[in-house]
Amino acid sequence: MSDLQSDVIIVGAGLVGSSLALALAGSRLRVTLIDGRAPAPLPEDDSWDTRIYAISPGSQQFLTELGAWQRMPGDRLSPVSQMKVRGDAQDACLAFSAADVRVPQLACILENRLLQDALWQAVKAADNVQIICPAEPTHMALDGHAASLTLADGRVIEGRLLVGADGANSWVRAQAGITAAPRLYQQKGVVANFACERHHGQVARQWFFPDGILAWLPLPGNLMSMVWSTWDAQADELVALDADILCERVAQAGNHELGKLKLVTLAAAFPLRLLHLDRIVSHRLALVGDAAHNVHPLAGQGVNLGFQDACILARVLKAAGAGEDIGEHLLLRRYERARKEDILAMQTVTDGLQRLFNNDNSLLGWLRNTGLALTDRLGPIKHRLIRHALGSVDMVS
Repeated sequence: MSDLQSDVIIVGAGLVGSSLALALAGSRLRVTLIDGRAPAPLPEDDSWDTRIYAISPGSQQFLTELGAWQRMPGDRLSPVSQMKVRGDAQDACLAFSAADVRVPQLACILENRLLQDALWQAVKAADNVQIICPAEPTHMALDGHAASLTLADGRVIEGRLLVGADGANSWVRAQAGITAAPRLYQQKGVVANFACERHHGQVARQWFFPDGILAWLPLPGNLMSMVWSTWDAQADELVALDADILCERVAQAGNHELGKLKLVTLAAAFPLRLLHLDRIVSHRLALVGDAAHNVHPLAGQGVNLGFQDACILARVLKAAGAGEDIGEHLLLRRYERARKEDILAMQTVTDGLQRLFNNDNSLLGWLRNTGLALTDRLGPIKHRLIRHALGSVDMVS
């Protein structure tokens, strides 16, 4: 006997899970959103979150349609008007510009906690979404009639569809028996924010080295966010450095393009891996976001892939007829087929670039640097790459 009846049960209220719940707000579907803890309230000071995302224009359009984007203060957002990518040879450079393809910006850089709070506040205002938080699931069952979830306090929630939005180490995915061994890159992404002597000019900068990939992302004012993906030993060394030494190390790696740096947030590191699943749906189950796929962060597209998951799954569910079972495998396959090509393409590109650049093979070194310089001179190919990076997202409304 269930304590609560729902249509869609979403486990995980992070960015992707919350956006899916919000995309289903106002529909005929009853939605239950479950998480172990509520997002922390925004701090009252002017500190910055270490976790930063590059949101594509397509994802921004999706979040605007959901009413979440408008909840964030504009002075905490930073547009990217240009991107400069360099190899490990002096003449290997690829430059992207929003003006090249006549769009306002290539991306928008923002804090994780800012977007999480905006989504959370919007979800709490949705009439057809019930939030159960904090709550820990201990057992799930999927059968021909329903999906059921048992919580640690003994309550049982029953619905027609269970969605795993619970991250890279997804409990839902494991319980469903959807398994695949992730490929560990033996790398970590080191993140930190800095105040810069010179203004970044709304330019995102990226350097490909044999031992890692360094990215500088513009934040409001003279601030920038760093993501340095490098081998585990070097990543651990960077995190352990004294603040002044770290600033000089980062500035030197970026050829002092922004002058002297001052540390604004402590450095942190997270492991990098590739996870490709043969399937992301089964009867009464769908996976979204990091529960469905992991990619190398060199292209900054992980969260954008997740928003596209949420957008398309919501569209499939809302398009189902009144008598159609939203947990039926054939219906969920529409979502899986719609996402398969995009996910595989991003995983193939990011994994291929990581293999190509993060090695000391001289032949591959010549190939990668020549390829960067050549692509920069081939306008049609470069514009096609820019258009793909902009990430169009179909609207759910």
